[in-house]
Amino acid sequence: MAADNTKTLADWQAKAASLSFETRAFINGEFVAAVAGSTLTSINPATGSVLAEVASCDALDAERATQAARATFDSGVWSRCHPSKRKRVLLRLADLVETHRDELALLDTLDMGKPISSSLGDLAGTVACLRYQAECIDKLYGEVAPTGENALGLVLREPMGVVAAIVPWNFPLMMTSWKIAPALAAGNSVILKPSEKSPLSALRLAHLAQEAGIPDGVFQVLPGYGHTVGKALALSMQVDCLAFTGSTAVGKQLMQYAGQSNLKRVFLECGGKSPNIVFADCQYLDAVAQSAAEAIFHNQGEVCIAGSRLLVENSIRKEFVARVVKAAEHMQPGDPLDPNSFMGAMVDEAQYQRVLEYIRQGENEGATLKLGGEASDSKGYFLTPTIFDDVTPDMRIGREEIFGPVLSVFGFDSEEQAIALANDSDFGLAAGVWSQDIDRIMRVSRRLQSGQVYVNNWAGIDQTVPFGGVKQSGNGRDKSLHAQEKYCEVKTVWMSLSV
Repeated sequence: MAADNTKTLADWQAKAASLSFETRAFINGEFVAAVAGSTLTSINPATGSVLAEVASCDALDAERATQAARATFDSGVWSRCHPSKRKRVLLRLADLVETHRDELALLDTLDMGKPISSSLGDLAGTVACLRYQAECIDKLYGEVAPTGENALGLVLREPMGVVAAIVPWNFPLMMTSWKIAPALAAGNSVILKPSEKSPLSALRLAHLAQEAGIPDGVFQVLPGYGHTVGKALALSMQVDCLAFTGSTAVGKQLMQYAGQSNLKRVFLECGGKSPNIVFADCQYLDAVAQSAAEAIFHNQGEVCIAGSRLLVENSIRKEFVARVVKAAEHMQPGDPLDPNSFMGAMVDEAQYQRVLEYIRQGENEGATLKLGGEASDSKGYFLTPTIFDDVTPDMRIGREEIFGPVLSVFGFDSEEQAIALANDSDFGLAAGVWSQDIDRIMRVSRRLQSGQVYVNNWAGIDQTVPFGGVKQSGNGRDKSLHAQEKYCEVKTVWMSLSV
């Protein structure tokens, strides 16, 4: 599904003006207000204007949803239906998402400030994920164990039960698909808690899921805050699995809740401070510099795998940083509804102020500011691309996840030093290696402590390969066959035979 490049700013503005928003929770096949009547305010971060008042669920709503999910799972209407039926329904959902891609992309752009071109790209990924996981349903086989003639050992995959998916605001619908598509494909009942900062596309998705034919209680959406409905789901004895993408701090809290309740499975994709390593032997420095800038400034830097640590061999560092600065100068923020805007607005004032504080911290720590460091003149929560050179591992801007358009540049003199710098982090989500030396590429790639390593590219991605991290970046994997497998229980059936 190619992005739509034919619409203009005026076209998107007109479409935005005609939108209506679903604001109710989706529980057991019905759109309902929160039991307590509470709401949260959805704000357009590009303008500061109110988009909608959305139902804010809490423990009472979570109890209703988990009871419905459990009852539906136990009924077998989805969990035990023929795999080909689940496949047809999920493919139908993918078709509906594709049909409504402009509307869904616009909801994410209005809700969290990302450029419409980026949101359209997210929708392409969403559709691809739904279709891939649907097609995997009848491709995952069980096993027959190698036994003697007097026994037959079967290894079966069965759905886990009730899965609670808690997703972030930076890629609202795409991250949703990474969780719900494999979980639903495996036969589970799924309760989705979108971020309170970006709930609108998830609620629209609920309408499409119902239209696609997903049975009542199999897919539910509970908008609300993490400390209310999110905590209730995490502590619920009816939830068998938590799937989470977000901060490492929240991921740790969810693991504690799992231990305090029923030892539910917890799959986490958490923070990152990803190293992007450029060796002096790499070619096409202008193209590499362009990629290095995109790796951190795409989506305003609000990306878990953002290439926020740029490690450059000192012999080319001065020249290369100048090229990165030149590339970044053309990546200024603009109206998110303008298809030509590379960056949009930060998701809200809290994140905006947080990133500004890190920039001030970087200056105070002695890093060299090469570009940016200021808020944009535009109305709304806009920040310009910011680049710091001469960053050292003891600086906060070089160690902590900022989640904004701030690049930290380190220098190194040897391969060993580059590897040591790259691995000197609590995180291990992604890493990049730029070199023309295949032996070096293989050596470095194997030694990097990272869930994925990009060689001579950044964020090369496909549904066929797993995505996830090591260390404090989490566990488990999204995408690929591995994602669907993780939402299954493995059961052994041992049959004694007469011989």
